[in-house]
Amino acid sequence: MTDAAAPSMARRIRTGSGLALMAAALLGLSIVLAVSVGAVAIPPGTVWGIALDRILPGVVTPDWSAGRANIVWEIRFPRVILAGLVGAGLGLVGAALQSVTRNPLADPHLLGISSGGAFGAIAALLHTGMFLGLLTVPLMAFGGALLATVLVLAVAHLAGASSADRLVLAGVAVSFVIMACANILIFLGDPRATHTVVFWMLGGLGLAQWSNLIWPMAVLLPCGLWLWAQAGRLNAMSLGDETAASLGIEVSRFRLTVFVVAALITGVMVAFSGLIGFVGLMMPHLVRLVVGGDTRHVLPASALAGAVFLIWADALARVVMAPEDVPIGVVTGLIGGVFFIWMMARRR
Repeated sequence: MTDAAAPSMARRIRTGSGLALMAAALLGLSIVLAVSVGAVAIPPGTVWGIALDRILPGVVTPDWSAGRANIVWEIRFPRVILAGLVGAGLGLVGAALQSVTRNPLADPHLLGISSGGAFGAIAALLHTGMFLGLLTVPLMAFGGALLATVLVLAVAHLAGASSADRLVLAGVAVSFVIMACANILIFLGDPRATHTVVFWMLGGLGLAQWSNLIWPMAVLLPCGLWLWAQAGRLNAMSLGDETAASLGIEVSRFRLTVFVVAALITGVMVAFSGLIGFVGLMMPHLVRLVVGGDTRHVLPASALAGAVFLIWADALARVVMAPEDVPIGVVTGLIGGVFFIWMMARRR
């Protein structure tokens, strides 16, 4: 490293460290404020006190009721953290898919994974029963998502669909077929359970429990780190297949690998949150306006933006018609539709 390059490298490290601290502060502030709002408003200071008392007993003197402590720690904190994990996963996957497919409208739902998750959840809610307890719906939704992934890859292989556009078309085709099968399950199911199925399909975080958070976290962390490690290849893929191939990248194999990793993340998130759209589409576009097009910056920034966005979308869903919860997919759909129109007008 030359003498001139050393100060530049140190400056980039300091800038990156400062941005990381700001991002962590923003995420922590969003979590505390989102926990404090709801049908029963709880001051942020009380939220901090309850969290410290549960993590480090005896550090603070409790001046709150047991009911408030349970609301904060047993209900809202797991829900807000799950919202952050799901938002981070969807934002991360959207950024990776848009790079590897060179499609600015690519998001996790184009893979057909959400449709597979919906199929598994509907089968559990209307036909199989809760034979595994509270984990029945998430596990069957995850299984449906994995099945959809296998079908998409099988269709792509049989049709020789190695290009980005054909892979996306394979995902769309499989999605239509699986959703048709899911609608048949709804038609044949108990009409009295339709409300529960519809609420799940519109997205919700009611399954949030501390014991369930380990699964999305265990998938998001290693898969996210792997995608970040492939940022250089994703940058090359965003320039075109010919450019990527000239740099020694096996284009078809790498694209399929990214699809599988993205499907795994999406399947787990859908299993615990239902169908939540537009997060993977919006966040990468907004992030690129701030950090530029380098995937090394876009991936972590999209994960952070997705986490913060979904945390606040869930908070809005809890307060807009309190004490009833509005399905979070309705909130993201409204915001995403407006964003989509804005994006079209901006490109024009």
